[in-house]
Order: sequence, then C-alpha cells, then structure tokens
Amino acid sequence: MTTAVKKAQEVKNNRMSGKRLWTNILIHVLLAILAFIWVMPIVWIVLTSFRAEPGSYVNTFFPKGYTLNNYIKLFTDRNVLNFPKMFMNTLIIAIFVCLISSFFVLSVAYSLSRMRFKFRKPYMNIAMILGLFPGFMSMVAQYYILKSMGLTEGPMIRLALILVYSSCSGLSFQIAKGYFDTIPRSIDEAAIIDGATQWQVFTKITMPLSKPIIIYTVLTSFIGPWVDFIFANVICRAEASQFTVAIGLWNMLQKEYINDWYTCFAAGAVVVSIPIGALFLFMQKYYVEGVTGAVKG
Repeated sequence: MTTAVKKAQEVKNNRMSGKRLWTNILIHVLLAILAFIWVMPIVWIVLTSFRAEPGSYVNTFFPKGYTLNNYIKLFTDRNVLNFPKMFMNTLIIAIFVCLISSFFVLSVAYSLSRMRFKFRKPYMNIAMILGLFPGFMSMVAQYYILKSMGLTEGPMIRLALILVYSSCSGLSFQIAKGYFDTIPRSIDEAAIIDGATQWQVFTKITMPLSKPIIIYTVLTSFIGPWVDFIFANVICRAEASQFTVAIGLWNMLQKEYINDWYTCFAAGAVVVSIPIGALFLFMQKYYVEGVTGAVKG
C-alpha cells in the first residue's frame, strides 16, 4: 500500500514538473518575442544613424553602406539646424529643472507624509484632480503670463522653460509620498526626542533611507524637459537660437529637410539617448545600495 502511494505521488509530481516546465518554456518564449519587438526599433534607429544612403525611403532593413558622416554633419553643419546649440539649451534646462523639481517633489512628499496640518487632505485631493487633466491645456495661459513678464524673447526663453517645467512639479508627489509612508515614523520620533528638527530629520535620516525614490525622482525630473516638445515649441516659437533637441529633431523631419537630414535625425536620436542612459548608469549603484539597505533595515 505504501509503495502504491509513493508511485502515485511520483507520477503526480512528474506531471506537475512537466506542466511547470512547459509553462516556463511558454513564458520565456513570450518574453523573448516581446524583447525582440522592443529591441528592433532601437536596432533600426542605430543602423539608420550609420546609413550612407540619404533620404527616408529605403527598401531594406540593413543599410547598404555605413558611414560616420551623419554624426559629423549633425555636429558641424550649423547653417541650417544648429544641433549642438539645441543640445546645450536642452542640457542646461534639464539640469536646472532636475535640481529644482527633485527638491520640490521630495519636500512636498515628505511634508504630506510626515506632517499633519490644516487642508492637508483637501490639497492631496485637489492635486489628484488636477493630475487628471493634461498639462498642455494650460499652455496658452502660461505663454501669455510669461510674455507679460518678458520671458518669451531671446535667452530669457530658457528661464521661461525652467519655470514652466518646475512650477507644477510639486503636484507629482504621490509616488514619493507612498515611499516615505513605508519608513517607520518611530525613527523620526526618536530623532525629534533627541533634539533634531524636521529639516534635520528630512536631510539626515529620511533622505539616506530613500535613495531609490530619490533616484526615480531625479530621473523623471531630468527626462521630462529633455523629451518635451509641446511646451518648448509653444514658448520658443521662431527663436531658432533657443530651440531644444525635441524641436530640432522634429524640424529634421519636415519636408524641406527630410531628404538631407533624415539619417542625421536617427543620429540625433541616438545622441539624445546618451545623457539619459549615462545618468541612469551613474545612479544605478546608488539605487541598488538603497534597495539593499531598505531590505536589511
């Protein structure tokens, strides 16, 4: 009787192992297909950036010839589309917005997570409702406000874009607040009993324990102005000297430029992805350290 039960159990285990094996195979095949679909556009844009044939209409996936002239033209031809100038404009704006927005988001999130004050819940409800509406609905009003302040002409456009991107960043506190809520309040209370102020608790206790959310906030704050097209196009208008990379890449696809600049557009797309990738790689180790510290704690 015992032998029969053992054999039945072994048969059942073998069936479950076989079912689990086929399930894992199907999952891995699906993931491989999704990875292939996700990677192919990236491979195509990189190959196109080295393509020797001009124009946007080709019949083959792989270029017939390869060259570095697209990258050389992108950074040296400043008569038509001054890409280096656009790149520097965007980099300056993104750095300042990243610093300001990260501070705003983390400060608001910490205040709403740790402090109790009047209109706290109404503010969170209002912020959630405002988040349901796309930001570009207010771009006309923002443009005329900036115009009345003299910030829509010349170099002041950079300041205008920094103000636009940073001004409402505090409304995006939900994710950071959720992370701060997971940190035990007893740590803050112990520090306050020892004589620490709220600012000291925020900077010396909460921030070191919140590296993952800090890195997430920094990355999203940097990527926002780096890839934005709508607000930049509205505020810059015809000021070519103040164009950002998003406007420059868009102009490369216009009918008067597309034949000569299409492959440069692909090269520009590759170049634009480098700062974001470099920032992520630089901050990745801090993200891992923060997650590890949180698990150990």
